[in-house]
Amino acid sequence: MTRPQVPAVTVAASSNRANTVTVRATDQGMPVEIVFERSEYRYGAQALADEILRLTKRAAIVAKSQRREMLTELGMPEDILNRLGLPTRQAAVDELDRLDEADTGQATWMRRV
Repeated sequence: MTRPQVPAVTVAASSNRANTVTVRATDQGMPVEIVFERSEYRYGAQALADEILRLTKRAAIVAKSQRREMLTELGMPEDILNRLGLPTRQAAVDELDRLDEADTGQATWMRRV
């Protein structure tokens, strides 16, 4: 019986609420694909860069959680998974909620005239 191969990295995606920016990143936090609509240019380069970084962090957290689940299914002990810094599903959800609450970006792109 052959043992299932564990991929070198796990990849997950994260999108903004409007689905106009999507980032796929590895469990190590490296973005591997960035897709955004041209309309995002109107907010400026810094706003787009900030959103890409935020979504990269979110995708990495999800990928780490998925990697933990995969390694758990293969029988890796929990203490080793903890030492690897791979969050449980609940810990990942909590971290994503914390990131969303800490997001201090503009609530609207409209300004007073």
